[in-house]
Amino acid sequence: MADTRQTELVLIRHAPVAGGGRLAGRLDLPADLSDSASLAALAARLPGRAGLTSSPAARCLMTARALLPALTARVEARLWEQSFGDWEGKSYAELPDLGPLSPEALADHCPPDGESFRALCARTVPALLDLAAEGGTHVVIAHAGTVRAALAWATGSVAGALSFQIAPLSLTRFHVGPQGHWSVAEVNWHK
Repeated sequence: MADTRQTELVLIRHAPVAGGGRLAGRLDLPADLSDSASLAALAARLPGRAGLTSSPAARCLMTARALLPALTARVEARLWEQSFGDWEGKSYAELPDLGPLSPEALADHCPPDGESFRALCARTVPALLDLAAEGGTHVVIAHAGTVRAALAWATGSVAGALSFQIAPLSLTRFHVGPQGHWSVAEVNWHK
């Protein structure tokens, strides 16, 4: 009889960064958990029985505790957001205009002293594959870049994944079949 088990990965982008309006990247900033209605709506959509894994970022760990207070998150360092290097902490208005870059060029662009989106994918996808190999259902609290990296893996397009909008406190769901095939079940659900 064929193995029909399916793994479910439920990726959640953390709550908004407290005092937002700046590029956070690897800065370890706290979350703004004041939107209790969105937190409650998202918590109601989460699976009842699941493992919980989080980026080590304070904003992710705070979001994990707010959504699933009965669970202790396993911390996975490979899930950190993309490093934007010298751009981190700058307001969006202060960021340089990159001009007309193709999607491929944007995926390969590396901010000064940072990492490219393609490098982020190379770092984060193995962590997600490790979770998928465990089987069962996993809730992962991470960053927009992490969610886009999973979309890149599932769709086979690193550059194409950059076109997805991933809102704070949004849910993106993947199913992984027994042969390791990923399918996208839901993208960027939020209240």
